[in-house]
Amino acid sequence: MARTNACLGSGARLTDYLSTSLLARVDPASLIGELLDAHQCHSRRERCFPATAVAYYCMALSLYPEAAYADVFDAVAQGLAWRSHGAVPPRIKPSSISVARSRLSWPLFKQLQEVACQPLACDTTCPQAFYRGLHVMAIDGSTFEVPDEPGNIAAFGYPGSRTGVAGYPQAQCAILVECATHAIVAANIGAYRDAEWTVCKPLLAKLNASTLCLADRGFHGYDYWGSAQATGSHLLWRCASNRQLPVTQALSDGSFLSVLRPSTGARRKDESAAVPVRVIEYTRPGTQGAETRYRLLTTLLNEQHAPALELAALYHERWEVEGVFDELKTHVHPRRRALRSKTADLVRQEFYGWVLTHYAVRWLMHAAATAHQVPPHRLSFVAHVHLLRRAQPQSGAFPPSASAPA
Repeated sequence: MARTNACLGSGARLTDYLSTSLLARVDPASLIGELLDAHQCHSRRERCFPATAVAYYCMALSLYPEAAYADVFDAVAQGLAWRSHGAVPPRIKPSSISVARSRLSWPLFKQLQEVACQPLACDTTCPQAFYRGLHVMAIDGSTFEVPDEPGNIAAFGYPGSRTGVAGYPQAQCAILVECATHAIVAANIGAYRDAEWTVCKPLLAKLNASTLCLADRGFHGYDYWGSAQATGSHLLWRCASNRQLPVTQALSDGSFLSVLRPSTGARRKDESAAVPVRVIEYTRPGTQGAETRYRLLTTLLNEQHAPALELAALYHERWEVEGVFDELKTHVHPRRRALRSKTADLVRQEFYGWVLTHYAVRWLMHAAATAHQVPPHRLSFVAHVHLLRRAQPQSGAFPPSASAPA
């Protein structure tokens, strides 16, 4: 039986105008135009679907994951027409949309994400985003399914198992998140077969001396630690509880100073290669059925400036990044296969559009939280996504430029 495309519903919808207008506010058309010129992707002649609209379209795809391509285009076209007080372009064929998307290289969207997705919080209006003057960030990775097409299989690969391979190829992604606001400030996509650190390492460019980076046990290797510390950022990472770490100095708060060394090679016994770290060990009470013992490594060596109890409590902000993955996969894009593009380049393009849309929702939430002086976590992410989707029947005449009925 042929698949029936879902529709956005009859008539234009107020939320379609809101969503496109919001995307244009967070990612201005002027910025997109500059990047289109830089990547030589700008429209050279007047089209019914100009390159700027294609960029917004790629973001809007994640708002309507079950809708047909042409219906999503209608939402973008009507929203942009309302914003510019212009005429709505005629409906175009899905094949034309695919051609238009192919003209825009995915590195353009990656650069747009790097430029547009900046940290949202400041210490005066959102102090919970900081620890002793340091901007608290968390880094982590995840996977998602992509369509079972030859190009996607070659680029991303299948996860394997004892019984064969999974039904769909999977891509791997990594994100760097501002913990308090859930804003994604850096993102990268790679193949399923890539090492997690390979996908995460490019995100370190967003770290600096004003940040404190949180990470789970997958990133505690000597080389990983050195690469992250070289950015100037402070680190608070979990490591395996059975890792051998010598006690070089016991501290008054129960933590101790130690060193990290290369695990193999000639430098393993080289004292100049040893990196000083502070180790914090603790047990979480009342967590039956879950791992209770934690061991943290940090570059914050002074127990008076950063007490162990404070850092132990702060580390659990790392779980905010898991909440961001839930927002991306469950609420922004509630489908089993998160993306629907059939070629690897368009998957990458759609991925960055997905991230840009999530950031726009979080930007809206942060603006609302700041205006009403409430913490960002008090607001519902789901409610704000629904705000961008909720139907307003027969609202096609809402735009101010629409002519009055006879």
